[in-house]
Amino acid sequence: MTWEVVIGLEIHAQLKTASKIFSGAATAFGAEPNTQACLVDLGYPGVLPVLNREAVRMAVRFGLASHSTVAPRSIFARKNYFYPDLPKGYQISQYELPVVHDGWVDITLDDGAVKRVGITRAHLEEDAGKSLHEDFHGLSGIDLNRAGTPLLEIVSEPDLRSAREAVAYMKLIHQLVRYLDICDGNMQEGSLRCDANVSVRPLGRHEFGTRAEIKNLNSFRFIERAINFEVERQIDIIESGGSVVQETRLYDSARDETRPMRSKEEANDYRYFPDPDLLPVEIDRATVDEIRAELPELPWEKQDRLVSDYGLSAYDASLLSASRAMADYFEAVASRVGDKKVAANWVMGDLSGALNKDGIGIEASPVSAEALAGMLCRIEDGTISGKIAKSVFEAMWAGEGSADAIIEARGLKQITDSGAIQAVIQQVLADNPGQLEQYRSGKDKLFGFFVGQVMKATRGQANPAEVNKLLKEMLNG
Repeated sequence: MTWEVVIGLEIHAQLKTASKIFSGAATAFGAEPNTQACLVDLGYPGVLPVLNREAVRMAVRFGLASHSTVAPRSIFARKNYFYPDLPKGYQISQYELPVVHDGWVDITLDDGAVKRVGITRAHLEEDAGKSLHEDFHGLSGIDLNRAGTPLLEIVSEPDLRSAREAVAYMKLIHQLVRYLDICDGNMQEGSLRCDANVSVRPLGRHEFGTRAEIKNLNSFRFIERAINFEVERQIDIIESGGSVVQETRLYDSARDETRPMRSKEEANDYRYFPDPDLLPVEIDRATVDEIRAELPELPWEKQDRLVSDYGLSAYDASLLSASRAMADYFEAVASRVGDKKVAANWVMGDLSGALNKDGIGIEASPVSAEALAGMLCRIEDGTISGKIAKSVFEAMWAGEGSADAIIEARGLKQITDSGAIQAVIQQVLADNPGQLEQYRSGKDKLFGFFVGQVMKATRGQANPAEVNKLLKEMLNG
């Protein structure tokens, strides 16, 4: 039997507010346990939540960027359940009337095809605390620093049909929230994570199969591996005559498998009801229009413009627009040089390679866009060759100064004088009579040998185009 996979993702994006969604406590990552939890976060009786206005504006930014409807009126509800890291005994979330609903984004698949993925809703809620199970000698500790941290939960339609599609969608949302500057997207710190709802059904059937929810996936690799395992697990169960149980599961990366966590709750199990301490959120049209006017250029818009303005391929443009910082860096370089493709190659190649090697982001690059452009200008005006430029770039990366200073200090200026190059060629030909005879007898491939010898004799400083031109003339003369 042929099976169809059905996947929907619930992505939790931690919003980049300075304080929590219902209190003034800080949200900075890495603080000592329980040092960023105030009485509101701790669930003390008699304290009242106050909604963070900036969290609402960030939700609206996402809604507008994802072609969604921004609700003029939304309501916060209490989602009731008991867990040790939830001191109030309920989580403040949104249920029936979310702030954002009915949107979509387009993802690009491996074969280049574009697929539209629906967004059911994006609602605001508070995060819970964190249970700590290490270093407590069989006991658990509770850190409530995260309690009350603002989250935007982005719920997709069940439109995804493979783990690869799920990863592509997650990557797009990751890119979008960073472009919008509403989430730092740091998955290692839990700023962006997702729950995957996975089911299978016979191909052609419209009814959904029984789904399992895989909780708290915080890397693209784990998302793909967890979904693939879960798909195979469900297919094996059904083909063996069993039935899939609706449940919540966790992914064990060490064993590369999912395992049961608890039976899957339904909405009515949480006994949702409107939070009596919070007024409905009303967003007028003027506010929406104001936020719309503040939206940055979105990833797909930037990619299209890089193609049209700089003549880049769609592939190059997609790499360069992966982040706003990368795109801004490239444009700062490209605006100062003539050959935009060369600028793109250096940013995607040597620069990105150095960043990856040192494990830093482009914002922390020791070579600024202006400095890189200055070096590329020296290639364009013939001062150095592309090969020499690589050693100049390494020196710039090491902090040895500007391209001009390094070229001058190391004596790297390209030799362009025809007479000087001719003299070197004559010496190379004189030193290699056997190869010269073979070349003139028809072994044209030896031309590369002579080019290499000339470049070696000039320490790579001879102008390659001039070397090729003069060598052809002298070999065939």
